[in-house]
Amino acid sequence: MAINPYHIVEELNGTRCSIVEKKVSAERAAFLKAILEASGQEVMTTTAEDGSVTIGVTNVVFNAMYALYARSLRTPNGKLVIPSYWYQKQQTDQFYWDYK
Repeated sequence: MAINPYHIVEELNGTRCSIVEKKVSAERAAFLKAILEASGQEVMTTTAEDGSVTIGVTNVVFNAMYALYARSLRTPNGKLVIPSYWYQKQQTDQFYWDYK
């Protein structure tokens, strides 16, 4: 049994990857890919027959939620990624405790 059952490692395009999100739209995958690449991760994606996308990074110890709350993710223009930005709810620099 894994220490963190939410940390999923699977093979994408023949490479073992830490899965960031599964069954997302192409737009969401492009948004996440931009954040992850700006944060120095090598991103891999696969598209299922139904059109949904699985996105992962080649760093198998990477956990997106840990990176998000550890404030180690950046936007393509270098700003800090906050949870509301990650979930595409708010596009500002406010921290979650200021979000109303």
